[in-house]
Amino acid sequence: MKKIIYIMALLLATVSCSDFLDVEPDEQISIDEQLSTADGALAAISGIYNDVETIVSSKVHLYPGIQSGNMTFTPSLTTGEVNVTSGLGIEATYNFENTPDDLEFDTFYSDCYNTINQANLLLERLNQFDFFTAAERQQIQAKLLAIRAFCHYHISLLFSQNINFTSDGSHLGIVYNQQVIQAGTDFPARVSVAETYELLQQDLDNALSLFTDNQIIPTGSPVNFFNELTTKALYARVALQYNDWETAATLAGDVITTSGLQLTLNQNYLSEWSGINDLSESIIVFATPRTSEGDVSSSIAAYYVYAASNNYGDFVASGDLLDLYSSSDIRSQLYIPQELSTATPNGREDQTYFFCEKYQPGNQTLYMRLSEMYLTQAEALERLTPGNPTSLRLLNDIRTRAGLVAVDDSADILEEIFLERRREFAFEAMTFYDIIRYQKDIVRNQGCLANPCNLEYPSPFYILPIPRASIVNNENMIQNEGY
Repeated sequence: MKKIIYIMALLLATVSCSDFLDVEPDEQISIDEQLSTADGALAAISGIYNDVETIVSSKVHLYPGIQSGNMTFTPSLTTGEVNVTSGLGIEATYNFENTPDDLEFDTFYSDCYNTINQANLLLERLNQFDFFTAAERQQIQAKLLAIRAFCHYHISLLFSQNINFTSDGSHLGIVYNQQVIQAGTDFPARVSVAETYELLQQDLDNALSLFTDNQIIPTGSPVNFFNELTTKALYARVALQYNDWETAATLAGDVITTSGLQLTLNQNYLSEWSGINDLSESIIVFATPRTSEGDVSSSIAAYYVYAASNNYGDFVASGDLLDLYSSSDIRSQLYIPQELSTATPNGREDQTYFFCEKYQPGNQTLYMRLSEMYLTQAEALERLTPGNPTSLRLLNDIRTRAGLVAVDDSADILEEIFLERRREFAFEAMTFYDIIRYQKDIVRNQGCLANPCNLEYPSPFYILPIPRASIVNNENMIQNEGY
């Protein structure tokens, strides 16, 4: 049975639980006791990784897909009606109707800050861990700094406007928490978006300077954890979103040339996605929770998979997304048509829905793969030097692998990169953030059930409100514009 360690949650008046440790029923273990041995400290670190996977595989995985228009909904098994899925808590988000008092992503917000607080607790106690060598402590510090940056980055995606919202990034960013926060005592303020990125850089640069070859955590694969390679890939993604083109280009290129990975081949593309193993080009794949028998106990596949006519996920590809694939594009075959009984004005009729094949129930939680580094470097280089031949080559590497013809330098390369990212990374929790970075309008047509479906950029509603509890319990907290 999972027990809890109580740690004060950032900006909240209540304590929260984490998967910090697994202990026997009714056994109460203090933080001091938990962290008094190497096994206990490693269990705490592993618990933080469990929390990271829980965050990534939560409904935040749906957020970029429903907001961008890549996804639509399946019919109810009982009524056949097609509505925004109830019970998941996404309807207000889909309709741009979140409020501070009833925020559908308040758990995501608190879970991220709780995980940050746990990482900070271990960082503050790290020098007391004399049961580790100096090199091992250095590796632990690097991992925790990467996790801290990871969580802050994801908070910033949902709760602060992109850095290009103002000319100098002086608009409100997030609270960047570098120490354990005690509710009722500490009242941290939001820093600017520019300062948020500086702090992200600081954590990621420090992590990269500290990593050793020692994995330290005895179980799992290197792709399950932050190390030098996976942190460079994360940093490249962060830098791109923060318009730091030079850093994004350099780090993405470094990952491409030093990772030892190759793009998944055209002839293996479909079979690798439909298999139970990780893609051969995977960079970061978080381990999923498992039962005592070793079976996956929860998976993001549950959102998307078709198992039978009476057992299927809530989300399918929209017509807007499907129209982006030509008949020669192998990726179009990742969307499998299934006939589902649907309520119509003429009664129940079978209608076709296209289920994404990217996730299988036994898979680990994919977060990043090599294709992203290709298109990250392509975009960053093109923004730095329009007409850069390397940008064109990288873009065409992804296009031709998919079965498309190469584009030439007469094309709008940045727009082609945007479209290629949308095709390549659909259902991988990215497209809405690309729309934001490109400062595009939200356009949702086929299969859209929202009111409104579309939203012009810029808008306060490209981000979410800060939860009311954080405003009430922190005298220095400022609410987002429009809320």
